[in-house]
This record gives sequence, structure tokens and C-alpha cells, in this order.
Amino acid sequence: MMSVAWVLMPDHLHWLFQLGENTELSLVVKLLKGRTAKHLNELRHDQGHVWQKGFHDHAVRKDEDLRGIARYIVANPLRAGLVKRVGDYPWWDAMWL
Repeated sequence: MMSVAWVLMPDHLHWLFQLGENTELSLVVKLLKGRTAKHLNELRHDQGHVWQKGFHDHAVRKDEDLRGIARYIVANPLRAGLVKRVGDYPWWDAMWL
């Protein structure tokens, strides 16, 4: 699996990644949610839920602009009014930037 771009918003995550040939999306999401929930609960000395059930996915077609999708993802904090410049938001990354 290769991470292409992500942004952690106050109440959700946008993550663009390429699955490996034998990697199942549901397993990647399960591992991400399980490991981060465990770590956050340890930090907060809590046992509560961190993530909502389920997830929304979108398979990128070969003819779609991967860089454009990555730009859209990392610009979410700007569109949400959290910052005035994308670079001012600390919780994102993209492989081209």
C-alpha cells in the first residue's frame, strides 16, 4: 500500500492511497481505526469510541487526475475555513509536496 495524500480534519479523515494487489480496503480501514483508537484511548485514559462505523470510499479510475484529487483532499481545511492557506494547517501531507 502506498499513501498518496491525506488530511485529518476535526471530525473525519480524507486519505488517498494505492492498495497493493492483494490488499483489501476493508482490512486497511479496520487496522487504521483499531490502532489509532487504541493509541488515542491510551493517551486519553479512556475506552470510548473514536471512529464512526463504516467508511465511504471512491475508487480512482485510470483517467482521473490523481494530483488534482490529492490537491482537493489537502485543500479541505481551506474550504472549511479552518485556515487561510493550506500550508498553515498542520495535519496533512501529499507525496508531491
